[in-house]
Amino acid sequence: MSSLKEIKIRIASVNSTKKITSAMKMVSSAKLHHSQGVIENLLPYEQQLRGILHNFLAANADLETPFAQPRPVRKVAIVAFSSNSGLCGTFNANVIKELAVRIQKYKEEQIDVLLYPIGKKVAEALKKEGYIIEKDFQQLIDKPDYKGAVNLATELMALFESEEVDKVELLYHHFKSSAIQQLLWRDWLPANLSQDGESEADADNYIIEPSPETMLNELLPKVLRLSIYAVLLDTVTSEHAARVLAMQTASDNANELLQELTLQYNKSRQQAITNELLDIIGGR
Repeated sequence: MSSLKEIKIRIASVNSTKKITSAMKMVSSAKLHHSQGVIENLLPYEQQLRGILHNFLAANADLETPFAQPRPVRKVAIVAFSSNSGLCGTFNANVIKELAVRIQKYKEEQIDVLLYPIGKKVAEALKKEGYIIEKDFQQLIDKPDYKGAVNLATELMALFESEEVDKVELLYHHFKSSAIQQLLWRDWLPANLSQDGESEADADNYIIEPSPETMLNELLPKVLRLSIYAVLLDTVTSEHAARVLAMQTASDNANELLQELTLQYNKSRQQAITNELLDIIGGR
């Protein structure tokens, strides 16, 4: 049985850790609240913009754009979103594991892969496995901004338009609730321009100036850039939610451990007192 001093030291250590996890939970909760507000304000705009695009294409079905033309896949660009720091449960591990499976799948199909890690954790994992990464976008996770998302989207669109890659995929966590962050694969390019739901807008009411082709060439890149920004915000929000949950679990575990250690300390103390009394009574 551990000595009273050892148990007291361990109780103090667990208490100290509990204070850290509780503080991290409070900080992440505040960040989660802010991120939720930002993405909830963005999503209606993105959905409305997509609705305009879909209705516009419904009225001009013969229009074509290079960003929506599928072709045989010889090279794929994968953009994987993770966090820059840990202590968020399995958030980063799930991304790394799923990405490794997809890379292996493409390797077996003899398809080349360009890797764009967005976040320090996935970038470190890829480097550790010997993969070559294209660029470092860690700053987008720490301070997500629209300009950075636009730069990334523009580079990816240029690769696709020049046929340096034939497909662009996104791997990220979608924030469904504070308790659920869903890991998703999304085909970003070629763009899926099919109507994904009914819209209140009437396609026949659009008056196009100066021409449908010009409108499509302006509207589709805007939708694509905005979708990258939305995915970035989705990832950051999911990270904060995962960290809140992880720190809550850690704090709960610390409370349980403290109860066990306190009980063990009291039993050890009682046993020590009993032994001293027996020594005195026995005249030793």
